[in-house]
Amino acid sequence: MKTSWMGLVLGLVLLIVVSSDAGPLVFEHPGLCCFKFTTSEIPKTEIKEIVETHHGCPLHGFVVTTPKGKFCKKNVQLS
Repeated sequence: MKTSWMGLVLGLVLLIVVSSDAGPLVFEHPGLCCFKFTTSEIPKTEIKEIVETHHGCPLHGFVVTTPKGKFCKKNVQLS
């Protein structure tokens, strides 16, 4: 009887843990990711923002925001 009770309790705890919204960071959804990169030069005067892609993305890059939209670049050099 005690074994059945303990199995039921452990089963419920396992069910709660598996169905919980609070998961480990492994399942964290990346924010910005790039899959295609532009090779064209973007004038510095047009750049509004540069954001590095999330560490969980398959490819590393930078998202460059301009008045015309967002573009992905592999490397960004500001000088």
